[in-house]
Amino acid sequence: MKPAEQIIRRALITEKGTRLRERHRQYIFEVAPDANKLEIRRAVEQLFRVHVVDVRTLWRRGQWTLGRTRRPGRTADRKRAIVTLKDGETIEFT
Repeated sequence: MKPAEQIIRRALITEKGTRLRERHRQYIFEVAPDANKLEIRRAVEQLFRVHVVDVRTLWRRGQWTLGRTRRPGRTADRKRAIVTLKDGETIEFT
């Protein structure tokens, strides 16, 4: 099993993430592409000292772009995890 720091790449602070955090105690993280739900759950519990109730994962496909030289390219695919915490628990981002 990989270390927790390699599984959880970063927390995503977005408008949707803020709404989910305020209303449903859900947090969005960018995670390693090969991480499964059990590994994500253990990594969040270990890093932030909270109890995880549910983990949902989704893939964000990369977008087609034109670079400076007008050559077509593609941004990387990313895997996200939406983590629901136990009542009364929060994660503080500074």
